[in-house]
Amino acid sequence: MASSRDRAVLVLELLAHHVQGLPMSEVGDRLGIPRSAAHRLLADLKEMGYVKQNAHTAHYLLTIKLAALGLSHLAATGVTDAAQPLLDDLAERSGELVRLAVIENDELIWVAKAQGARTGLRYDPDAGMDVYLPATANGLAWLAALSEERALELVSRQGMERARTMGPGAPQTLREVLDRVAETRQRGFGMVVEAYEAGTSAVAAVVRAAPTAPAIATVSIAGPSVRMTPARMESLAPDLLTCARALAAASSHSPLFAASN
Repeated sequence: MASSRDRAVLVLELLAHHVQGLPMSEVGDRLGIPRSAAHRLLADLKEMGYVKQNAHTAHYLLTIKLAALGLSHLAATGVTDAAQPLLDDLAERSGELVRLAVIENDELIWVAKAQGARTGLRYDPDAGMDVYLPATANGLAWLAALSEERALELVSRQGMERARTMGPGAPQTLREVLDRVAETRQRGFGMVVEAYEAGTSAVAAVVRAAPTAPAIATVSIAGPSVRMTPARMESLAPDLLTCARALAAASSHSPLFAASN
């Protein structure tokens, strides 16, 4: 049985994925805890300043306090100072959305981004915190840097259920995922076409301190599929890989990258 501390963390993680908030009853039902316990947890978190209640809907949602803590932590680790100029440059070159995800505790976590699209269609999703490995270019890039056994372990941990609600290009079986991982490993970078979301495509590469070192992060370029065709993603790959190498060189200055490595 989860402790009160564990339940409080689960509440925060749940609300982080629902920016409009959730009613108390749904928080309890989604987490499988009694509604009375959910009410006490939300009251405690509200008193601590991490949760607030919408006056009109009575839904509970996160305050800016948690986001501020996260931003302060990223600033202290040097990620924004080291990575942001490189992401900005790649976004300007590509004219698309560029994002960085760091590997931590067997997960890929989004930590920074730069938007290169100035006019026309823009892709800038609310992707949550963690990266879904089977249906994202970032996920495939990281899985391709691992052994097949390790990749299968990470995919099995996330499960395939989420893939069934994603884009038409999302893999539906473990065999499909492993085939795409093998293709990514041979190509040298990950590519997805309308996998995470219909109408969008992306290309991604791993960041590692040395060619044989473990991956510590991934960097990607994503945009509308009408622009991000397979041919264009191939043409963007050299700039993407150059950025990945530059991020690797900058990683030694950030304790967050060091911890991942």
